[in-house]
Amino acid sequence: MIRFTPIRLIGPDEEQIGVIETSEALKRAQEAGLDLVEISPDARPPVCRIMDYGKWKYQQSQQQRKQRAASKSSEMKEVRLGRSTKIGEHDIQIRIDQARRFMMAGHKVLFTQRFKGREIAHRELGLENLAQCRDKLADISKVEQTPRWMGKQASIILAPDRVKVEAIKRKLEKEKAAKLARGEKVEEEKSIEQVEAEVEAQHAAEGPDEHDDE
Repeated sequence: MIRFTPIRLIGPDEEQIGVIETSEALKRAQEAGLDLVEISPDARPPVCRIMDYGKWKYQQSQQQRKQRAASKSSEMKEVRLGRSTKIGEHDIQIRIDQARRFMMAGHKVLFTQRFKGREIAHRELGLENLAQCRDKLADISKVEQTPRWMGKQASIILAPDRVKVEAIKRKLEKEKAAKLARGEKVEEEKSIEQVEAEVEAQHAAEGPDEHDDE
């Protein structure tokens, strides 16, 4: 596939071999049981390297996967406290638990409190719900955005505190190891995908904002 000759050759240990004929470079690659790969086709002469192309492709795919995982860790997850300030304590706790799972995985969480009808006249009720979420997650998070208003809803953003999160993870791992040592059953943690599905179902059940139909 390499059409030019001569080429500038780099060896399998990244050593500079120099400018040689392409046929000679191919012979060296075959003798080493490796591939001859053109890495700088626009250079003159083109730069080629003797390498294990399959292994290199695998390493590249692994690196890209890690980069995608790292970028996903900074995603913002929205957790809504129902369509009204009259959300029950049990339902608030469910959303706090969902947010905890998100933050333990490295995600930021946007808590949104919506106000129905004349509830907007009693903003303090919604702010109390947001404050409850903030306080119950203070062991692993920090406030990135204090209450902000947009129409008939208020929101806060909590970001995971890495030091606190790592400390909690170590504690949980010790507790898990102790349970296993005693022969006790350890509950499997919900996956992020499962929690995301739960949250999406909640959003669908709550329906759109009042101003979404305007």
